[in-house]
Amino acid sequence: MAPRKTATVSSRKTAAKPAAKASNGGPVADFDRDEELKAYREMLLIRRFEEKAGQLYGMGFIGGFCHLYIGQEAVVVGMQMAQKEGDQVITAYRDHGHMLATGMEARGVMAELTGRRSGYSHGKGGSMHMFSKEKHFYGGHGIVGAQVSLGTGLAFANRYRGNDNVSIAYFGDGAANQGQVYESFNMAALWKLPIVYIVENNRYAMGTSTARATAQSNYSLRGSGFGIPGIQVDGMDVRAVKAAADEALEHCRSGKGPIILEMLTYRYRGHSMSDPAKYRSKDEVQKMRSDHDPIEQVKARLVEKGWASEDDLKAIDKDVRDIVADSADFAQADPEPDASELYTDILL
Repeated sequence: MAPRKTATVSSRKTAAKPAAKASNGGPVADFDRDEELKAYREMLLIRRFEEKAGQLYGMGFIGGFCHLYIGQEAVVVGMQMAQKEGDQVITAYRDHGHMLATGMEARGVMAELTGRRSGYSHGKGGSMHMFSKEKHFYGGHGIVGAQVSLGTGLAFANRYRGNDNVSIAYFGDGAANQGQVYESFNMAALWKLPIVYIVENNRYAMGTSTARATAQSNYSLRGSGFGIPGIQVDGMDVRAVKAAADEALEHCRSGKGPIILEMLTYRYRGHSMSDPAKYRSKDEVQKMRSDHDPIEQVKARLVEKGWASEDDLKAIDKDVRDIVADSADFAQADPEPDASELYTDILL
């Protein structure tokens, strides 16, 4: 996809400011004020929600596994900004951000995290297994790579029904080495299924650097043997994600089959809440926070362009914090499921 062209101002006979590019040289979407504010608010909601989830986990209100999305917010927000009603989302266990981005309510997500009856899976799924048919969110899956095959099935259903919906399947750099991923690639390419495979490359899988774990660390090339095109994207810049998402979704809707987007992103926390992340230095994490934080990038642009003041942004942060605090209070007050729930939603 070629970089956006810029016009010249003939009256001054000087070239206009060059088109913005992502840190890896890729194109970025030209956001207006409303789009920047929407991206800022959506990413901030995910960030604050995950911070609160981490606190509740430490206090014992959330049990089991808990994988936080802090640092990767631009990926799912940028993708969601390009999708249309009816497009499906399916992902792995680092899924709270995807739920919120699809429009699932913070109260319901937090109630599920704490195992309460008002949760999206009635308190029985927890962090890794939530669903919302109404929001076209098909999980949250704890088995590494399982969602790739299921997402391919969703794409097959779209093709079979003759609609123009696209399945968006997220998986990590670790899951990219799983066999079922390539079985899915083969079928999707063979039948030209409308699916965007998104590799959220946060560099460390469960704790091993991609440099030590994979022979081909450019994950956008992983579909080349099947004829599936791929794009490397600056996953820390929501505008770059949106630009790539527009291209990928158009590719799928026009009947050209699957496409791979490799999102170059970074998680600030460990793989899960039980991971001390000793395999990387604090300086590395701090440098990513200071130089590439997805939320701070949007904040800086809003202030620089005069589209929002510091007070405006503080007001948004306060509103978001209030929503998250309310979800935490609601979840802790909500009753646990009745024992009879053990016998519902099961196949006999």
